[in-house]
Amino acid sequence: MNHKEIKFQHGSLLHFLSTSTIRPTSNNYSTRRIELTPWDLRLLTYGPIQRGLIFLKPTTSQEQQLEENNVIHHLQSSLSRTLDIFYPLAGRLAMIENSEDNTTSFFIDCNNHGAQFVHAAAEGTTMADILEPIYLPQIVDSFFLMNGVLNCEGISKPLLSVQVTELVDCIFIGCTLNHAVCDGTTFWHFFNTWSEISRGTCEKLQPHPIFERSHFDGIY
Repeated sequence: MNHKEIKFQHGSLLHFLSTSTIRPTSNNYSTRRIELTPWDLRLLTYGPIQRGLIFLKPTTSQEQQLEENNVIHHLQSSLSRTLDIFYPLAGRLAMIENSEDNTTSFFIDCNNHGAQFVHAAAEGTTMADILEPIYLPQIVDSFFLMNGVLNCEGISKPLLSVQVTELVDCIFIGCTLNHAVCDGTTFWHFFNTWSEISRGTCEKLQPHPIFERSHFDGIY
């Protein structure tokens, strides 16, 4: 994906600058297996959750306070620490064929294969270009990864993909999350936790999520 670019109407140009794999800082859960419930399984043929947030670019003095004075590196590092808490998102789905009854079983394999992280830049696009139009601009679709991918493809594709797109005056962080693994509440729990870790305010972290499906008050 490195250095690929897409041209849109009105002169907007999107450059894909780099792609990397982000793994948890620890490997404590790499052999863990989490079974899916019937509620999870019905979402396998649907698409993932996709949500994005816009942030103002850090000032020069703010960026100097970040790791290696670089906002992209800082986001990658804080995401890695967040995956220590949300470790299933660094795994993949696994499928087993049951010959005795001709059925197929799916579960979450916490194999630490990692989340996808892409850095992109939208040349000539501003925050106003995104927020002011009545209809969603075409370029916004390109701020998200794995468009058109189904949740069942999580066997070979990341369960979490993040694209950080730099616009002229802001940064758009688009997250794509496998819906068979997490629901919307957990999605925002993840995003808020990443935000707190990124800001260094870990004392404000919410309680850690419970991913075991036997706990109905956990991930759902």
